[in-house]
Amino acid sequence: MWFVFALFTAIFASLRDLVSKQALQRIGDEYIITWSSRFLALPFFLPLLFYQFSQQPPTWDASLAGTIFIVLVLQVISNIFYFRAIKLSDLSITVPMISFTPLFLLATSPLIVGEFPGKWDILGMLLIVGGSYILKIRNQEQGYLAPLKALFRENGPRFMLAVAIFWSFLSTLNKLGVEQSSPILWAALNSTVLATAMTPIMLYKSQHNLKLIPKNIGYLFAVGLFQGLTVLCFMQAVKLTLVAEVVSVKRTSILFSALFGHLFLQEPGIQERLTGATIMLVGVVIITLL
Repeated sequence: MWFVFALFTAIFASLRDLVSKQALQRIGDEYIITWSSRFLALPFFLPLLFYQFSQQPPTWDASLAGTIFIVLVLQVISNIFYFRAIKLSDLSITVPMISFTPLFLLATSPLIVGEFPGKWDILGMLLIVGGSYILKIRNQEQGYLAPLKALFRENGPRFMLAVAIFWSFLSTLNKLGVEQSSPILWAALNSTVLATAMTPIMLYKSQHNLKLIPKNIGYLFAVGLFQGLTVLCFMQAVKLTLVAEVVSVKRTSILFSALFGHLFLQEPGIQERLTGATIMLVGVVIITLL
């Protein structure tokens, strides 16, 4: 079942990216998109949260409160960076940079939750990272280091690489939060706290664009819904297996995002980008089956 939840996490994440890109093209304000991804997920989460409280009230202690605070800070920063990244660059170029998250998990997962991937897991992670590198190769005559150099010259992929680092910590901290509570409770609590924190930030940063919210409420609500489904499926998956395995399967969202970006946003270069995404997919298969 963990694989099913992880795969649905990837599908919902790619749909969130697609709708977010469209919303950014209409609004041009990453703070509104970041806020809506959490605040407009609350109609989905609050009934689950109230139900969970009635069935299994959480045991509040300093450890759980500390985890919530650290996750909140990292989530605010990474969410703003995430939507700024997909605002600045093509979806099928920017989103693959988050494939570096499994590589960073090799350090953060043993450190925070004591999970040590096996040799096949490490091989799969390296293939995923290698596939993301291939995605950047547009002209092999310039050398294989050219895409890597270009990565650090483009703002979109640079922001997304920072997000990958933050997410390696967040993935392991989310597992810690799930173990301290439950998947539903932690997912709902996580989104509620982050939505509360993002509201004053958005009101301050986007005060001149608030009039655009009612005009684009359909797009924004879709962003919130897909984000909520992504978070819930992810929390269910990490409850059942290693964080590194879930995150690696989640990276198949790269393949879905490249396809959706080409089909619905007419983003170019689909053939060479899908080649890299396929290499990542092989890595995911190795992690899942071996």
